[in-house]
Amino acid sequence: MADSFQRQDADDRRFMAAARRLSLRHVGLTAENPSVGTLLVQGEGGDARIVGRGVTAITGRPHSERVALEDAGAAARGATAYVTLEPCAHHGRTGPCADALAAAGVARVVIGAADPDPRVDGRGIAILRKAGIVVRELFEAGGSGRPFEGFLSRLRRGRPHVTLKMAVSADGAVGRPGPERVGISGAVANRQVHLMRAGMDAIMVGVGTALADDPMLTCRLPGLEARSPIRIVVDPQLRLPLGSRLVRTAVDVPTLIATTRAADAAAVPYRRAGCGLVPLEGYDADDLRALLRFMPSVGVQSLMVEGGPALANAFLWAGLVDRIVLVRSAAVVGDLGIAAPEGVLAPRGFRLGRRERFGADVWTEWERDDACSPES
Repeated sequence: MADSFQRQDADDRRFMAAARRLSLRHVGLTAENPSVGTLLVQGEGGDARIVGRGVTAITGRPHSERVALEDAGAAARGATAYVTLEPCAHHGRTGPCADALAAAGVARVVIGAADPDPRVDGRGIAILRKAGIVVRELFEAGGSGRPFEGFLSRLRRGRPHVTLKMAVSADGAVGRPGPERVGISGAVANRQVHLMRAGMDAIMVGVGTALADDPMLTCRLPGLEARSPIRIVVDPQLRLPLGSRLVRTAVDVPTLIATTRAADAAAVPYRRAGCGLVPLEGYDADDLRALLRFMPSVGVQSLMVEGGPALANAFLWAGLVDRIVLVRSAAVVGDLGIAAPEGVLAPRGFRLGRRERFGADVWTEWERDDACSPES
């Protein structure tokens, strides 16, 4: 009996991990819906075989369960379904996915994360069990939630999931004053940053970074250019030049400017250039919370903050950072270097997560301790 349970547990964890990898295909492409992965599996152990695969479709429908059931056809009967998020229990354009799994004759369902949507929130599991389906809740912190952490943050906190990314030199600097740009991280780590951008709904910088670097803030990996996120510049006094690359390309890549002068005449040229203007009172915690609460209304559920130390410190002091990505370089900036925030170098209230080496750079991720709890 113990051996049988261990084999089943190993199968469950293996196929759930595969379902999570599958769900990554459409991260950032499923509108307000989460990108969910579903695998239908017949057999166990060495005889186990995948008979159906599904990921939430681009634009959010159909859901992954229905895609997998269609892929499997009659082979779904008696199978185990591995679903990274609790199957829906509400009627939309189609009936509940929990009902569809039951109707297809699925024998067992393993679920990777609970769905806090009040229309679901345990109801999907109840439907499955009422139909006689065996349900296993394989909920693990930091596991199934990542592909749709923005969706969970929107429902639980009313704001996007926030990742603060910063590259820091060996001597603790993020750059140097003046027009000369100092490269901190290397080519391999930079490609990882662009890959991370492709999975985000938006990327944010402060106006200081925009003035110093004149960045594009797009994803420039071959084949992923179309997945560049919305660009947001925190610019209270509208100092961003109209000739900057961000403004000049606003027609091609959606660009928002958060400013205290959104209603001023000075904002008109920016609107004509294609920029959206978002009211912002200032940099204090309440102002930033209000800005983040606005973000889901424009389709932003995941946000990458990639600005300088001023913006990073503001987010850290406000308690609005869910993940810190620190890219530590071997480069040395010298005495004129701009110091990195202490909250990035020695995070408090965060637990150590992923740690890898990309070229000469060390990539470290820190996860907020209460990343799954509602925000006060």
